[in-house]
Amino acid sequence: MNAKIIALCNQKGGCAKTTTTISLGTGLARQGKKVLLIDFDPQANLTQGLGFVEPDEMEFTIGDIMLAVIGGKEPPYIHDCVLKAEGIDLIPSNLGLSTVETPLINALSRESKLKQFLSPLREMYDYILIDTMPSLGLLTINALVAADSVLIPVQAHFFSAKGLEMLINTVSMVRRELNPALEVEGVLITMIQENTNFGRDIADAVRNTYGAYFKIFKNQIPLTIKAAETNSRGMSLFAFDPGNRAAKAYEAIVKEVLRNAG
Repeated sequence: MNAKIIALCNQKGGCAKTTTTISLGTGLARQGKKVLLIDFDPQANLTQGLGFVEPDEMEFTIGDIMLAVIGGKEPPYIHDCVLKAEGIDLIPSNLGLSTVETPLINALSRESKLKQFLSPLREMYDYILIDTMPSLGLLTINALVAADSVLIPVQAHFFSAKGLEMLINTVSMVRRELNPALEVEGVLITMIQENTNFGRDIADAVRNTYGAYFKIFKNQIPLTIKAAETNSRGMSLFAFDPGNRAAKAYEAIVKEVLRNAG
């Protein structure tokens, strides 16, 4: 194995980034792939969205791993950190991750600490997905440096589409200065009201503005109540309501990602 590492990024919250991470991860696992998800957000929405409702009581999280790597110490044994849910492995997060940015500022090779930890894990998985926090700070930069590609979920809303330029500028900076091999896996339009002119107009604007430069996923994720409920239920959309329109759309996205790799 030589895992493909995909960072899911958008500095704007509310774009279905965590739902996409869970759906893509569990969807890849349903296709027989060995998958690791990393919750790289102190809010721990990914951790809770997979049913682990008390992240602050966990013995080991990605925050503990990062602090060990920053301090030049051996990180906790990987099998002590990994939780299992719906056929995937998860390295959880909690509020402790918010304490990592300060020591990270003064660390040597500060942008590469997550990459340093993940490099030996590549041989254990087919895919490693990193759910980043809604910011473009040092933790998100670490995710982009560690990644082979970045998947960008964008809500079909004017302000979300407008904020895409800032993220793409950050991706371009990381590619220029820190990770020349970083690719854009694709821009994924989410939470679209397909039966409205407004939703279609925003989707068309994203495709027309960025389609010449980056892959825009052919399939879009429709706005459905069931998709919005999944995180609070602690399970993936596939487990909660596999017949849902959004679940069918995520199945198509999984196939697109597999084609990207093949």
